[in-house]
Amino acid sequence: MMNGATRRRANRLLGVSQKWVSTQLGAHLAGRRKVDTAPEVLLRKAVHAAGGRFRLQRQIAKGCTPDFVLPGRHVAVFVDGCFWHGCPEHGRKTPWTGPNAALWAEKMQRNSERDERSTRLAREHGWFVVRVWECQVRRNPEGVARGLLSAEFKSTGELPARKQTGHGPV
Repeated sequence: MMNGATRRRANRLLGVSQKWVSTQLGAHLAGRRKVDTAPEVLLRKAVHAAGGRFRLQRQIAKGCTPDFVLPGRHVAVFVDGCFWHGCPEHGRKTPWTGPNAALWAEKMQRNSERDERSTRLAREHGWFVVRVWECQVRRNPEGVARGLLSAEFKSTGELPARKQTGHGPV
């Protein structure tokens, strides 16, 4: 894994632009929320309605801040956006193109590395980690919430009646 300075040096040698080039195609991505996204809020409302109590953005360790935690159950929940985290169903399936192609590929790689690191850190601190896709929450927030709160989930680590996508719970 390269640190930022090494990555920048390598990109300079390869002639890769270090600055994002503003394009019309990418304009809708500016100013995206990092916390309290629509899928997070949807899931939190469903968890609360199902009787679950949680804490928001609780830092478990440096570099590990789940979207919310269920402290009584010691469960850390990450709601991963399909685009940003590479959902197998809705994530990008073709190589990046355009003036920012290398930067996008690098960003998505960093996202993946950060997901793995935060999962590992939470586990090392004794938390059970659940990562759910944005699309799963949008399809059935109540079902995901019931799954998080179920005794079956706690004993098996699998959300009940959940389509496995290879991403959660990890």
